[in-house]
Amino acid sequence: MTDPSETLPSDSIDSILDEIERKAFSKIEQAADSAELEVLRIEYLGKKAKLSFVLKSLGELSRDDRVRIGGRANQIRNGLEESIRKRKEVLKGAWREKSIDFTLPGLRAESGTLHPITQTVHEIVRIFEKLNFEQVAGREVETEFYNFTALNIPENHPSRDAFDTFFTGHGHLLRSQTSTVQIRIMEKRKPPLRIVAPGRVYRPDTVDASHSFMFHQIEGLMVDDRTTFADLKGILHLFLRKFFGETSKIRFRPHFFPFTEPSVEVDVSCFICRAKGCSVCSQKGWLEVMGAGSVHPRVFEAVGYDPRKVQGFAFGMGVERIAMLKYGISDIRLFFENDVRFLKQFF
Repeated sequence: MTDPSETLPSDSIDSILDEIERKAFSKIEQAADSAELEVLRIEYLGKKAKLSFVLKSLGELSRDDRVRIGGRANQIRNGLEESIRKRKEVLKGAWREKSIDFTLPGLRAESGTLHPITQTVHEIVRIFEKLNFEQVAGREVETEFYNFTALNIPENHPSRDAFDTFFTGHGHLLRSQTSTVQIRIMEKRKPPLRIVAPGRVYRPDTVDASHSFMFHQIEGLMVDDRTTFADLKGILHLFLRKFFGETSKIRFRPHFFPFTEPSVEVDVSCFICRAKGCSVCSQKGWLEVMGAGSVHPRVFEAVGYDPRKVQGFAFGMGVERIAMLKYGISDIRLFFENDVRFLKQFF
């Protein structure tokens, strides 16, 4: 290469530019890979390249030659940069084609689905929506009034003990039942009401195959001036037969809940053994699925309703229990361990 300190006449510089134009573009077009392309970039555009020497020599030329040769040199430099860029894109595309075997089967992206608990909630809510029930939601952090007092659970009731409830230490607690939602809805609205309220609830239970400190409930409430216990039985018959099968039998057993009077436990005939007795129903032929009853007059009084003018019923069910019964699942912990092998069964 000519010594950069040496001054060349304009005709010699033109010959250098002619040589660069004649060879450089052709070599760039024929570069086989990115490594060879980088070598050519350094050769023609690097600090020690002939083109760089030409640009440095412009100051020694006459004004007219400086304008003419400088314009041509810059045009060549821009052309080389653009040619290198285009060749780089071509080589990159060729590498991609070589690296992908289009004859191999594609990798199918796995699509997710709703969690089995969410699926169960949606299925239950859809049935009640067809019976003109409205889905509502409520707070998970509540006060003692909504979680206990308004539901006719006095201060001396065992469930108000700190060991049976998650208290925050600031006069609030994590709700232990979705019945809190019916209180808030009745405070804001006047009858008639038909609502279902799904959501998470919290109780400090020891985690085992059938218990968890967090689980899901669905609370139902119907209030107007003429709803009776017979309406409760009719609606729950419709729901349970739709959910568990049209051949299901339903029975009501007397029970006690402080917020309903009279109160019942609701059982459905075991759909697995056809009520003959199996491990799922503990050989009884019946499965306990929910609690229910007519709303207690004191609950109406707590929300400002006149119990002499309104009446209604409420029911509540544990979603995990319903799902376990329907799908034959023996351990509640499977719902929360996020084991894909288990969850894939519900895709």
